[in-house]
Amino acid sequence: MTAAANLKPGDLAAGQLDAYNRQDLDAHCAFFADDVVVADLNGDVTIRGLDAYRAKYAQVFADFPRNRAELANRICVGDTVIDHERVFRDGETEAFQVIAIYTIAGGRIARVDFRK
Repeated sequence: MTAAANLKPGDLAAGQLDAYNRQDLDAHCAFFADDVVVADLNGDVTIRGLDAYRAKYAQVFADFPRNRAELANRICVGDTVIDHERVFRDGETEAFQVIAIYTIAGGRIARVDFRK
């Protein structure tokens, strides 16, 4: 699946997660807006812009080559997608859980709010 302006919000979330699990940085980043914002839920902004986003996930993929996220649940309401995920860093330690709230605008993911 590739990013395209005509994908539904749930399909955008699914596509970026699939690319994340393949650690395909280019495909993963293609789902995000150039001015993407990533923040802690009700907290600080941690990433601004696609270049910073790309750099962060290039480092995550380098540091954790066995990293993957398993979808536990997805809720889609309008242009918002909420994913509950279990993230496995190395295949040996126990997974941790996150909630990712994706805000879609212009056919791309414009904002992600995480709760760990």
